[in-house]
Amino acid sequence: MSPFSVLCVCMGNICRSPMAERLLVADALALGAGPDVLYVHGAGTGGWHAGEPMDRQAARQVEARGGDATGFRARKLLAEHVEASDLILTATIEQVDFVVALCPDAAARTFVFGEFGRLIRDVDLPPGLSDPYERGVALVEAADAARSGERPRESDELDDPWGRPDAYFSRVADEIHATTKPLAEALFRR
Repeated sequence: MSPFSVLCVCMGNICRSPMAERLLVADALALGAGPDVLYVHGAGTGGWHAGEPMDRQAARQVEARGGDATGFRARKLLAEHVEASDLILTATIEQVDFVVALCPDAAARTFVFGEFGRLIRDVDLPPGLSDPYERGVALVEAADAARSGERPRESDELDDPWGRPDAYFSRVADEIHATTKPLAEALFRR
């Protein structure tokens, strides 16, 4: 079976989405998952940082939480990234709109980070789902049903930490981790 694919999106793909990408991978690895069952990638709605490494402050936050920031390179979001993803997590509501404008059929699987974290808190997956891909698809479907067509809240958004002090990056990384950790647990802990 294919790995469950998660796309993390922010504006420049050097701060929020790389922190999310690498923290989700770290959380999954801590639960025994490997690349054969989970594929996490990221992109930015703007391409001005394409090819650049992760912001140094963002990398410090990832490493402080057990993740690996090495080898990261920013890229611009393309329709093919969205189409290849089972779940798309964005930093802001505006980025949800960007993703859906790029690929309208992605609406049901595109969420703001905080929104997805809030919605999956009360999700009970159907019994008997042992495959992470099936668990992921069921989780996305349940989160989409739970939002009942409502728009995300502004409080679901991740503030842009670029150019801010380390404490700001730390707060944003904690907010990201509040979604990546329960997502990894829902996929890999039975």
